[in-house]
Amino acid sequence: MKEKVEAAIQKIRPMLQADGGDVELVDVQEGIVTVRLQGACAGCPMSQMTLKNGIEKILKKEIPEIVSVESAP
Repeated sequence: MKEKVEAAIQKIRPMLQADGGDVELVDVQEGIVTVRLQGACAGCPMSQMTLKNGIEKILKKEIPEIVSVESAP
């Protein structure tokens, strides 16, 4: 599943990079994807919305087995 998630993240990455940010896949366990927001996304007050309404929504659509997307500390 980790390869599927990485492939889906590659599709999301250009949108984040256009705003000066990026996302790194940290782990995938039992349907929970852990990512680390980077660049401008790391300190952005809208990062939780980006994580849940953007990244999580797209990943769940591409890979129905995903339960949740969480931010790594």
